[in-house]
Amino acid sequence: MSAVRRGIALTPMETREDIIVRTALLADELGYEAFALPEAWSLDSTIMLTRIGLQTRRITLVAGVLSVWGRTPATLAMTAATLHRLTEGRFVLGLGTSTAALAEGFHRTPFERPAARLREVTREVRHLLNGGRAQYDVPGQAHELIARPLALGLPAIPELPIWLGAIGDRTVEVTSDLADGWFPACQTRLGLAERAWQFSRPITVAAGPLTVAAADPKTARTAVSSGIVWYLCAMGTHYSAAVVRQGHGDAVQAIHAANPSPSPFSGIVPERAQALIDELTVSGTPDQVRAGLAAWDEVADIVMFGLPPGLPWHQIEATVRAAAPAATIPTTLTGVSYDEGLRRIGDSRRSNPVF
Repeated sequence: MSAVRRGIALTPMETREDIIVRTALLADELGYEAFALPEAWSLDSTIMLTRIGLQTRRITLVAGVLSVWGRTPATLAMTAATLHRLTEGRFVLGLGTSTAALAEGFHRTPFERPAARLREVTREVRHLLNGGRAQYDVPGQAHELIARPLALGLPAIPELPIWLGAIGDRTVEVTSDLADGWFPACQTRLGLAERAWQFSRPITVAAGPLTVAAADPKTARTAVSSGIVWYLCAMGTHYSAAVVRQGHGDAVQAIHAANPSPSPFSGIVPERAQALIDELTVSGTPDQVRAGLAAWDEVADIVMFGLPPGLPWHQIEATVRAAAPAATIPTTLTGVSYDEGLRRIGDSRRSNPVF
């Protein structure tokens, strides 16, 4: 028997402060391991996480994720150290390359060499959290720096985890080299297992499907489908490319053709793309959601399922309660793997001490 580890990840489109806090408090009450809040172009997630941290008791709070274009490494290190203190060690710093639309359109920063930028920032933040001084070798520095480099004015925090929200080949390499955790989006179970198997050292795999539980399975299906359509059609090419790399190019093409003006609340999924929705989401009645998430427990260390934006509170509560971690699960779940390849990868992963 092994413990079920579950977490909740919100989307950048969820901007209702009361709903965000209420969801985190319920997750804390029900024994969830982690609550992740992203940051894009609306709420400052670090301020929201501070508010949540002061109202919760045990749940780990994840900045999931902060863009490496929006803050300097020194600012990221200060933010992480402060939240680590305020939450008494319950904070995880999540970093990611974001997208060209946000880096250039919002932060007014050229989206160049994103994987290299992720590597540089992750190294610098870790160096500062470990007690080191700011580095001199800043790419593109216009003039030589003469001031003495400073260290973070707090005790070193080498234990503070850094998770990377990587989905491209090069950013996953950065994760393999530098991160404590991998927190990707738009991954199928098979795609997740295949990539996680390549890690050569212990890395927490925190990922999961977009999830909704409702008395009416059709309502739940519509909510998760619209969320996937929005990510694939309205968030640049980043997520679509990740899904195509996992072998679902035809479905992505069909979704793009059917949604010339995408909405996060009313996406259209053609018949030939329905199987992709099955791969990236879990929805239905509470019993169906519990069964669907059990399959993800086989391929992720922490199943961080996503909640689509704009759900009414009763659906959020139903989903959070349905997906809540039970005390234990069988190490082997009969019938949940959908092909022999995934079963083989799952078996290998469970026997590998890296995980």
